[in-house]
Amino acid sequence: MKINAGEIRVGMLLEYKNDLWLVLKTQHVKPGKGGAFAQVEMKSIGKNTKLNERFRSGETVEKASLEETDFNFLYDDENNYIFMDPKTFEQIEIKKDLIGEKGKLMTENLRVSVSFYNETPISVELPNQVTCKIETTDVALKGQTVSSSYKPATLNNGLNIQVPPFIDSGDQVIVDTRTLEYIKKI
Repeated sequence: MKINAGEIRVGMLLEYKNDLWLVLKTQHVKPGKGGAFAQVEMKSIGKNTKLNERFRSGETVEKASLEETDFNFLYDDENNYIFMDPKTFEQIEIKKDLIGEKGKLMTENLRVSVSFYNETPISVELPNQVTCKIETTDVALKGQTVSSSYKPATLNNGLNIQVPPFIDSGDQVIVDTRTLEYIKKI
């Protein structure tokens, strides 16, 4: 789908120079002399390279059309995460490096949304919040009453996050999957 350069937004996927690019930053500039343009910083999905490109406001670019499908997480092996389509029971494998650290937040039967481009999975979207158990954390010190004081904690999946002083080992907490931050205690 063709869009004007002025409609480019952060998070969009663009087809440009025979590659798929994720828009990281965009700035619309109207200089005193000459025509307006959009300065766009993009990251290649396949090659993991960055590109700064300038598009005139009248130019059009191809927005990539993605197909999103819901899957359930089954298990992981050394290199891949295995997912199953709950409607067709078809299983797919997605490389661990595509998901990154957030893969540790996945538990059995967790419903995720997988985005496909030309039948190739390019991203996995987890629910915004997941429940985790605190494996270990430091003991809160008496007299530390500063409201913004947080202490380090290790979750049962190995991730390290910052939690408020009243959280103890063994507590169940909700973690934001987008920022890997503590939200609340259950």
